Amino acid sequence: MDAQAIQTRRAVSAAVIGNVLEWYDFAVYGYVATIIAKNFFPPGNETAALLATFATFGIGFLARPLSGIVIGWIGDKYGRKTALLATIFLMAVGTVIIGLIPTYASIGLLAPAILVIARLMQGFSAGGEWGGSTAFIVEWAPEGRRGYYGSFQQMSVVMGLLLGSGTAALLNTVLDPASMESWGWRIPFLLGGILGPVGIWMRRSIDETPAYRKAEAAPLAPADDFSSPVVLAARAFGFTILWTVSFYIFLAYMPTFTQKYANLSRAAALWSNTAGLLLLMIAIPVFGYLSDKYGRKPFLLACCLAFIFLPYPLFSIMLGGASLTTILLIQLLIGLTIALFSGAGPAAISEIFPTRTRSTYMSTGYALAVAIFGGFAPFIATWLIEWTKSPISPVYYVIASAIVSAIVIAGLRETAHEPLG
Repeated sequence: MDAQAIQTRRAVSAAVIGNVLEWYDFAVYGYVATIIAKNFFPPGNETAALLATFATFGIGFLARPLSGIVIGWIGDKYGRKTALLATIFLMAVGTVIIGLIPTYASIGLLAPAILVIARLMQGFSAGGEWGGSTAFIVEWAPEGRRGYYGSFQQMSVVMGLLLGSGTAALLNTVLDPASMESWGWRIPFLLGGILGPVGIWMRRSIDETPAYRKAEAAPLAPADDFSSPVVLAARAFGFTILWTVSFYIFLAYMPTFTQKYANLSRAAALWSNTAGLLLLMIAIPVFGYLSDKYGRKPFLLACCLAFIFLPYPLFSIMLGGASLTTILLIQLLIGLTIALFSGAGPAAISEIFPTRTRSTYMSTGYALAVAIFGGFAPFIATWLIEWTKSPISPVYYVIASAIVSAIVIAGLRETAHEPLG
């Protein structure tokens, strides 16, 4: 293996491991949402408490567009490495705060107030992390392998979700419900805070991307009306809508849905979700590799079409008294479908932008879509069910998002076999 290949592997490995820790910290909140609802909001109305919990989950995403601008600008101005060190530090601090907050019974309304502040810190971190790490990994990729290498960014996101889901499932299995609700729910957050310094140490040792160094030395080319950063960011926004909605409906909200409406126990719901995440993680690099050979658009559009036609029958089966085995198979199918998008997606969205503005405008377009459509997806799903009195209503949200993203992706040119700009 030559020196360049070794350097590439070290840089990508450091980014991936840091990304795993970052997304574990951010996502674990969703997996203990029902417990947080009991501990941090006034008792008496279970639905209101759950809505408040998911609203707080969504609030973390409101900071992401601002972070996409600020940390994205840092990444374009001072380098991807500097931006990635900042994001992992902020996430670790916000996660530890959540693990240490006294409950509503102890300090009243101050408890949810501190929770909101901590989620805003996490959201600010996550908003810069996704775009920064995606740009970093894709820019390190050898020519002709951006899909495969870029898929490791999204795989690491899923690994973080998997680690969070698995940790929550394990704790719910080994602890009785009273212990879990009293103190056990804090363990995932405190563990994430402890692991944060590991990611910081690893990222300190990485080098800047070759594409960034090359672009930094070159004059900035003028953009026409159709390739201006704002227009490109708008394309990234539409591109991301289904991606984020499918993630947060099917992976973050699903354990709550299957507990409340499919009659699974808390542990069974989390283990079923974990199985779907595991298949998703395995399948992502496969589709990333295939997107280098056959193009990005076939896989992206296949995912959009699947989520137009599959959600209604799948949710109907779950609501019809399906067994744990059937629900598990459904979550495996969903995981495989999301992998179609997540394998090709990181490279495809990166290829929309030139290197000089990639971090800022990709982060901004992506983070804005996630903030509006993804972060509040569990809240919107809960609200839709309450408003319509029908547990199947979240599928209409998924279908609408799939239609919008399909239209945007159909209008993009195929970039798999073009050099990175």
